[in-house]
Amino acid sequence: MTAVNRHFYVAIMAGGIGSRFWPYSRTDHPKQFLDILNTGKTLLQWTFERFAQFIPHENIFIVTHHHYVSKVKEQLPELLTENIVSEPSRKNTAPCIAYISHKINKQDPKANIICAPADHLIMDPIAFASTCLNALMFVQKHSALVTLGIKPTRPDTGYGYIQFETQQVADNVYPVKTFTEKPNLELARTFLQSGDFLWNAGIFVWNVKTILTAFNKYLPEIDELFLQSAGKLNTAEEKKVIENIYPQCTNISIDYAIMEKADNVYVIPSNFGWSDLGTWASAYENLERDEDGNAVQGKNVMLVDATNCMVKAPQEKLLVIQGLDEFIVVDTSDVLLICKKENEQQIKEYVAEVKRNKGEKFL
Repeated sequence: MTAVNRHFYVAIMAGGIGSRFWPYSRTDHPKQFLDILNTGKTLLQWTFERFAQFIPHENIFIVTHHHYVSKVKEQLPELLTENIVSEPSRKNTAPCIAYISHKINKQDPKANIICAPADHLIMDPIAFASTCLNALMFVQKHSALVTLGIKPTRPDTGYGYIQFETQQVADNVYPVKTFTEKPNLELARTFLQSGDFLWNAGIFVWNVKTILTAFNKYLPEIDELFLQSAGKLNTAEEKKVIENIYPQCTNISIDYAIMEKADNVYVIPSNFGWSDLGTWASAYENLERDEDGNAVQGKNVMLVDATNCMVKAPQEKLLVIQGLDEFIVVDTSDVLLICKKENEQQIKEYVAEVKRNKGEKFL
């Protein structure tokens, strides 16, 4: 590891509940801790290993909900216990990033940090490492907030889009013009054809001083909360302090809070086989399919006149499915979900409806 690399860090955000993968992903065991694609490793384990190729182990932090600390320890025994950062409640990505940024800043004011979700799929880890290192070296020298953008392959309405200037400021680094949240299909087609739009991967890179300056400017009320208690971070008093701070934090994403407002935002167009694995259809796209286009997980699933379906079932359970086309079927010990693939974005709404009508028993 070269001397410069000791200032390279990663904060892996692993506190979500993965409700779009319900009923397989549950509140007590969400998707980042699951082996969604039957690879033998969970999404969190893959993410850690990917970063451990080019970031020192001691500089890898996992930020997670306090309920999941034991799961992180269990799945990543090689991770330093003090690098598991516990959030007392879910407040979206801005408070999470403010917390870890202040914490790392106290440890290393020269830190350059990648903030990345725990549950993405990267098919080309070598290209990914190269892109990340390029970003880290850029933010080390420039006061820049960098996001990784994915070259779109289809007019997807499930992703946010980034429009970028055509003139690069460094090797493959471009100023960002606009962010657009999930567009309708017509707009997504226009974005794809224009060639200057990328999918927003939600992977961010910056120098710790740059992001803290941005918090001070665009989200001062949250920044002030952490600043007041910065002296107690990385001490025995940290847990108590954070439990006091979090209820006062706004529930807001880093995209809305800072990235869409700041004037020093840049994007690196990337191509490393990325999927956010946000939905069952994205899992379907990354699983082996039979001659009828069905992706099946479960050794006792029988399909009759069924095509292009995503089916997940317990290994020992017999499922006989007839006549379905383009459906998601997920069977667990206590919940059966049957949903048209085209309606999968509504699974989150179904989960909310279940909560209203049945309480939290099935969540």
